Amino acid sequence: MARLFAPQPAPAAAMRRARDTRHTPHAPQTRWLILACVAALAACAGVPSLPAPPASLSLAPPASSLMGVERLQSLQPADVLLLGERHDAPDHQRLQREVVLWLAERGQLAALVMEMAERGHSTSGLPRNASEAQAQAALQWNDAAWPWRTYGPVVMAAVASRVPVHGGNLPRADMREAMAQTRWDQHLPPAALQWQYEALREGHCGLLPESQIIPMARIQIARDASMAQAVQEALRPHQTVVLVAGGGHVLRTVGVPTHWPANLRSKVVLAQAYQAQPAIKNEASTDADLMIKTPELPEQDVCAPLRGKPQP
Repeated sequence: MARLFAPQPAPAAAMRRARDTRHTPHAPQTRWLILACVAALAACAGVPSLPAPPASLSLAPPASSLMGVERLQSLQPADVLLLGERHDAPDHQRLQREVVLWLAERGQLAALVMEMAERGHSTSGLPRNASEAQAQAALQWNDAAWPWRTYGPVVMAAVASRVPVHGGNLPRADMREAMAQTRWDQHLPPAALQWQYEALREGHCGLLPESQIIPMARIQIARDASMAQAVQEALRPHQTVVLVAGGGHVLRTVGVPTHWPANLRSKVVLAQAYQAQPAIKNEASTDADLMIKTPELPEQDVCAPLRGKPQP
């Protein structure tokens, strides 16, 4: 990927080595993988990695708090706080819950917007003692795509704090139309668009037919636009909207922030679980304001089953 973007300092130089697993594939058939990306709420595309920002921006998990969320105060005030995650990293969802509670306790949380539910669904109107079943029904939660056991604690932390939770994802019914909308081909600068294409190739283990790359990229960009709209609809003066989404969606030069006005004050926090510390690159702050390192995840070759190779 480096050769595609070497002449461009952003976004590529800031995004080479991190991976957002927007649904780790498990089925051994390529056809299932492709259909799941088109039909499900979660796109399968992996996202090339974002190296760590300057050391002054890195956080190690302190003993007193899971991730030291109180240090996010340095990012306030902000209209929007974008939390980028790996979907298979439990510590990232724990971090999200801490951030929700931390902001809510201070009266600073306007709303929680989640990639994991479709735009148009919301917990607004639910009482603070609403049940998990009520919250799932209000959000029309798709447990097959996004396990409630993983994200339920984040949602319920907001509900219990009387903070509305809004779905942000592009509705499934709109995905086919988005694939045909050529206007999305013009939204990103050429280098950023090429990065989206490469992310799709990598995320599909090199098995996605080349003819599907452009239509699938349109879906990704349309999903970012949908989340951006949901966030803007939830804005409130002197408070912060929190967006929870995969790491690739929150990056400033390729993701959700490309869809809103420049005067909207947004801060990007990227959580990463990785085995090795990547090289520090100052330009990482172009796409993320803060990197939070979480406990490492074991290495796994998610492409092996798709290629018929045994796992090590």
